Amino acid sequence: MTDMPAQYGIVLTTAASRTEAEAIAQVLVSERLAACVSLLPIHSVYTWQGKLEQQDEWQLLIKTDLTLFPSLESKIRELHSYDVPELIALPLAAGSTDYLDWIGQSVRIGDQRSITIGM
Repeated sequence: MTDMPAQYGIVLTTAASRTEAEAIAQVLVSERLAACVSLLPIHSVYTWQGKLEQQDEWQLLIKTDLTLFPSLESKIRELHSYDVPELIALPLAAGSTDYLDWIGQSVRIGDQRSITIGM
């Protein structure tokens, strides 16, 4: 079998609280589904079940290899409090070679394990 080239990207999801966002981030990084998760406080305006809603939330910026998206999505759905969590993957068009190498070394692909280097 030929190795697929890495397809690095950022996956977006939101959480209702900082506590929930941190819990999701810790699991994703510890299980090597993400190299890094950045957490940002945001305010969202959206419609849900036909009603206009506003809510303070936490945005998670999940840096990963997008070949892991199915496992990442499954794990987020397992941990998330929302019925329909935001799950959007954005491919990276370019990035620093050192940073992209670090992402690749920090996540697991199949049964392959690699050592995570410090940042």
